[in-house]
Amino acid sequence: MSTTTIRLDDDLKERVSEAAARAGKTAHAFIRDAIAESVEQAEFDAEMDRICEERWAEFLKTGEAIPWEEVKAYMKATAAGEKAERPVPRKIF
Repeated sequence: MSTTTIRLDDDLKERVSEAAARAGKTAHAFIRDAIAESVEQAEFDAEMDRICEERWAEFLKTGEAIPWEEVKAYMKATAAGEKAERPVPRKIF
């Protein structure tokens, strides 16, 4: 495990210490966990961006999609426990 030094303003350092104490952690553990959460969020965001780009490219290629109103009706019916026919993509332009 390597060591990284970060410089914090006194105010932020105090806030981190207080937040860590409330969470029952050391400041070190609190900062490490915050960095890990931030990295996980950035990785998740990058994966969502990749999926969106892939789906957008597929849409541009095929011109097929499911209108939002149909998706919404399907989701509402499914959430209510009703049997609903799954909407089918079709050319929309």
